[in-house]
Amino acid sequence: MANDSSSGAAATFRLLRPVDGGRDHVRGGGEPGVVTVLAYADFLCPYCRRLRDVMSRLREALGERLLYVFRHFPNERAHPGAEIIARAAEAAAQQGRFWEIHDWIYGRELPVDQNAVLEFARSLGLDMGRFEADLGSDATRKRVEEDLAEGRRNGVTGTPTLFVDGFRYDGAWDFYSMLEALERPVAARVQRSARVFASLPASGGLMLILAAAVALLCANTPLRPYYEAFIQASFSIALFGKLSLTVGEWCSEGLLAMFFLLVGLEIRREATAGALANRRAAALPVIAAIGGVLAPAAIYLAVNRGPTAQGWSIPTATDIAFSLGILALLGQRVPAGLRVFVAALAVVDDILSVLTLAIFYPRTFDLVWLLVSAAAAALLFTLNRWRVYAIWPYALVTGLLWLALHGAGVHAALAGVLLSFFLPTQPAPAAGPLLAQAATALAALEHAETEAKQVGNERARLRQEPIWDWASRNLSAASERLLSTADRIELALAPWSAYVVLPLFAFSATGVRLAVDLSQPGAYRILTGIIVGLVIGKPLGVLLTSWVAIKLRFALAPEDVTPHQFIGAACLCGVADTVALLMADRAFLPGVDSAVAKIAVLVGTMMAALLGTLVLLTAPYRAQSPADA
Repeated sequence: MANDSSSGAAATFRLLRPVDGGRDHVRGGGEPGVVTVLAYADFLCPYCRRLRDVMSRLREALGERLLYVFRHFPNERAHPGAEIIARAAEAAAQQGRFWEIHDWIYGRELPVDQNAVLEFARSLGLDMGRFEADLGSDATRKRVEEDLAEGRRNGVTGTPTLFVDGFRYDGAWDFYSMLEALERPVAARVQRSARVFASLPASGGLMLILAAAVALLCANTPLRPYYEAFIQASFSIALFGKLSLTVGEWCSEGLLAMFFLLVGLEIRREATAGALANRRAAALPVIAAIGGVLAPAAIYLAVNRGPTAQGWSIPTATDIAFSLGILALLGQRVPAGLRVFVAALAVVDDILSVLTLAIFYPRTFDLVWLLVSAAAAALLFTLNRWRVYAIWPYALVTGLLWLALHGAGVHAALAGVLLSFFLPTQPAPAAGPLLAQAATALAALEHAETEAKQVGNERARLRQEPIWDWASRNLSAASERLLSTADRIELALAPWSAYVVLPLFAFSATGVRLAVDLSQPGAYRILTGIIVGLVIGKPLGVLLTSWVAIKLRFALAPEDVTPHQFIGAACLCGVADTVALLMADRAFLPGVDSAVAKIAVLVGTMMAALLGTLVLLTAPYRAQSPADA
């Protein structure tokens, strides 16, 4: 792949500007059921030349059902002369001959220079005076630069980069893989639909809302007995004796371990190379998060005395998925610095929540299991020090750690946090040796395939040759080296956490009856303490501690963020769901108090979300220019 290192844009799954038949270069698409393949390509890129052969076979297979779109992405650094060749193709397009010159350039052996293109243009019978004038015109240069700039905004960093029906194609480039993707069997359609939904900025938050809504529906309709029977159903495994938990407990202690693992990995990333890497920049979200815990806790305790005081931790938790989802939906109205601040604050907030669960809400401690937990943590440390990069040893030891923490009376989901700090990382690899390894393996396969065709062997026989196994192992090794063990685990678990783990937990935790008896002692105090703590206490604590830290020069304010915008972000920190619901289960026994606390969390979350969104929407905002994108 040819890379353009000057592009700093993040990869964008959805094509930003749709295909325009009046502007783009298009081929085919004259039959019903059209599938569109758009390529950002470089005429001098050798990989684009290889892909052209695949596209030719696809056009033969699909005929006019395939609409092929070409956009320029010349990489002048990697392929000197690529820009002038792209401009020459545009000059030919002015006379309706783009595809002739496109096919000629890709069909000719490299190198291809300007003089050769001029000779071919002359052979086509083009008006050479007009062609040379268009070649040097500002309009042609601007046309190529516009394609290049749009590609960078779409996250294109190398050629070729493909978009199928408006969504980036990250699959294999061989003929059969692409044909399957374009013909869209049921499995491919389901997979693409899932990727489209996952690309939505607030998709994780939407799943949480949906799960909570379904749980509330079940708990407040004739479905309630079935819902409660499901949540309270016992599920046992025979491991170190018989471990029996209800479905709700498995969701809160078992599945949430995966969520806490991802939280811990995010903490590590922010501390090493993110918003928490610079001490003064990291100080602000840390201090603000502490203030965002102390203020709502103080408000709750000011309202509640006696038995209900134990719910003080419930309004202290900020939900990452919801708060960041709202910021994503607001788009360019939210400066990048403000997003980083809220994300870092939510990470620190999760650390404080984890510590709160471990310290203030343990079950009866068992010293023996606590010692086993320490031994398991020490074993994880040893695996890290020995630079063990295989995943399965960490999975086995973490399973033991989870059981030990549960047996010790500590919330077992904390095993995920401990694992995150012991997963090994590796220095970023040099690209050169990995490129050589992958190229050698693929070249050997290509050579073997050529020889097999010459002697008349079927292609399927190649899979049975030793070279196939050798090449696949080398390609896998090169691919795996790009990601550390922690990276691979995070990529594998993140979708499960967002779309399975957290929704299941929300479904098991939010199914409370809305018709609770608020006349019960302390019910109104719980309701008031949590709602006021989330809607007023949380932003107040964030704002006051941030102001003090900035004034005393302990911390740096986020760049390009106005006070109005900062207040809106502070209000969004009152959005609480996942961990707050877990706190409610820990603080109160199942019953009226727990139900009231969960209702208060849901109400407070909605009010904080609406208030924060309203403040941010009313803040003055400067649209992002193309140069900033």
